[in-house]
Amino acid sequence: MSDPNILSRFNEIYDSTYKEVLSFVTVKCRNTADIKDIVQETYLELYRVLSKRGVDYVRHDKALLMTLAKRKLSRYYSFLNRLRIFSPMVTANDDGDEIVLFDLEADSFSTEDFVINHMIIDTARQWIKQKPEDVKRVFYLFYDVDLTIPEIAKTLSLTESGVKNKLYRTLKELRELLK
Repeated sequence: MSDPNILSRFNEIYDSTYKEVLSFVTVKCRNTADIKDIVQETYLELYRVLSKRGVDYVRHDKALLMTLAKRKLSRYYSFLNRLRIFSPMVTANDDGDEIVLFDLEADSFSTEDFVINHMIIDTARQWIKQKPEDVKRVFYLFYDVDLTIPEIAKTLSLTESGVKNKLYRTLKELRELLK
């Protein structure tokens, strides 16, 4: 059973730091598909620290979380590099672009509507994966994290018009693709 003080302190730290940690990981992460995992691992580690050391141990919430996030990013990518040696999940084509050999996510419901929607979403995701990293980051922050355009601009050190340009131009291209 978890201590109510630990849970209360964890929720307080989570609420006050989530957007900053998410923004930091988004900027530093090599692959947008890994962002949620790394942020989740960062907060799991925070919970472990609070459980082991107590609620008074954490004095500088943001500093601790940024350190944990840096460690998680480092460990995550070094683990992936070691894993690729034994079992490649991705390979490179002649241009040096990564191609996913298999994906661990599997959605399998039997309804026709789900299958059709899934195909459309999958097509859109695959198409967006081919876009430059800055476009993928804008999409991720806008649609998955629900940040506003000014927040995205600040996070990625872009102008608001630059964010809008990337977002709306890519949406227009995506609409044309999915007609």
